[in-house]
Amino acid sequence: MVTAADMVAMAAFHEGRHAQAFPSFGSERTGAPVVAYARIRDVAIRTREPVLHPDLIIVQDPTLLPILDVFAGLTPQGFALLNSSRSAEELGLEKVTASFPPGHVVIIPATDIAREHTGRTGPSAVLLGGMAALAHPFDLESVELAIRERFPGKVGEMNVAAARAAHRLVEAQRQVNAQPPASTRAPATAQAPANTQAPANEAKGESAHAAAN
Repeated sequence: MVTAADMVAMAAFHEGRHAQAFPSFGSERTGAPVVAYARIRDVAIRTREPVLHPDLIIVQDPTLLPILDVFAGLTPQGFALLNSSRSAEELGLEKVTASFPPGHVVIIPATDIAREHTGRTGPSAVLLGGMAALAHPFDLESVELAIRERFPGKVGEMNVAAARAAHRLVEAQRQVNAQPPASTRAPATAQAPANTQAPANEAKGESAHAAAN
């Protein structure tokens, strides 16, 4: 997760924005949850405090869900990206998902995507690509630059491919999740107002272990 937070800041830098990333390791016991924070703003960032009310959270390790309230402090219009091959129902997140706007809580098998494209299980690049599609804090091109900077050569290109796959998957899921039930949809001739979203300014990622990719 620390690697992912660093690359969040790097991607923002590539777009000329101000950013900071820092970890919080908490307990020193082996296997204790690791929390990493990132801030992105258009002006200089003066604070160094932990992010208590993030606009976006990323959960790298789904085993944290039964033991830690990872959604604590997430803003009402915030976004959540979770790494799991299980559905929201299987993870017991139906009520949580319903409490946020449609398409704001997305689950992707980031570890599986990383393994498919890189042969390794570290999902940092995958989650970064998914984050770009979910909350649009920066473009996918900036993600690719950050990945190549962190992982030069062949390893970087494999991670770029993984990030692109995650970006496509999250975009597809958001489109599906944002569709209202058939019984509540407006007539085909009606014109729905365009959706507008502000970019996420602060993010928090949580994992039982720091990303190793």
